[in-house]
Amino acid sequence: MIVGTKKEHLTPETILKKISEYDIFRWYMPTKSWKINQVTFSPFRNEKNPSFLIGNKLGNLSFIDFTDTSKKGDCFTFVKLLFNLPNIHETLVLINKDFSLGILSGKSNGEYKKIIEQYKQPESEGKRYSLIQVVTKNFTQEELNYWNSYYQDVSDLRRENVYSISKVYLNKQRFAMNDNDLKFGYFYDGFWKIYRPFQAKKNKWVPNNVPITTMDGKTDIINCDTAFISKSKKDYMVIKKVFPCVCAVQNEGVGCFSKENVEYLKANSDKQVLGFDSDEPGVVNSQQITKMFDFGYINVPRTYLLEGINDFADLGKIHGLKTIENYFKQKKLI
Repeated sequence: MIVGTKKEHLTPETILKKISEYDIFRWYMPTKSWKINQVTFSPFRNEKNPSFLIGNKLGNLSFIDFTDTSKKGDCFTFVKLLFNLPNIHETLVLINKDFSLGILSGKSNGEYKKIIEQYKQPESEGKRYSLIQVVTKNFTQEELNYWNSYYQDVSDLRRENVYSISKVYLNKQRFAMNDNDLKFGYFYDGFWKIYRPFQAKKNKWVPNNVPITTMDGKTDIINCDTAFISKSKKDYMVIKKVFPCVCAVQNEGVGCFSKENVEYLKANSDKQVLGFDSDEPGVVNSQQITKMFDFGYINVPRTYLLEGINDFADLGKIHGLKTIENYFKQKKLI
């Protein structure tokens, strides 16, 4: 007879089996007066006017700092940024320790149960999410030229639900955008991500209410030898020109990889390979996610960074689709 305590792997999922996203936000937010879907004061700085929101998208809590929109994501990203931790693993270690979950040791003193029994879970509030409404228009020649440079024509844009937009409303209020900016709307079954390619990084994808676990090209991953997972719709659209079994997640964060998504990819392909950015954050994210889910990864060769190229879309734009095809052959994906 084998005796002892069974240990679990430390992952976001094993943590969320014991405590909720709300519990994590509540524990680490400096003020306890915040409410879901109501703007409050940012924990990242002292400020006179509130600019921080913890909101809900189809049951998943996420945060955004409107003063610095590079600070956004799920509860694990929040803790990582708040304590300036080097990676997601260290973040999970901290949460496991602070809540006394006992996941690594296999032993818990039950302290986390006492913590979360002190308040109610906000079930009713947790079902609301931002409303984005878009007025579309015909593509201009400038917009078509932009997408043509990435080997996409009007039929590609229509197939992938990419739209030219004239107006955007966030929660029924007009969202301010420069009329001269190049801007597009990505539509996902009732949800919108606005893409402004020439804006600063923190404003490129704002506003956006697309659930973080949404995937482009998911139905293309069926009976594949290798499923290639890119980090953006544009990368996905370019790679699809040379490699059919490609999909895309919403960003480079671990929150995109729900249990359902990982199980789907594993069930429909023999091997899974990430293709994130080749800059330092992209490489770090690739290493964390591949280790967590037993994926492989190949980023754009770092030698191209000297040309300002760190993703496959720009590699194809500047050096041609044949360069991507040859690289995939070199890596034995084709």
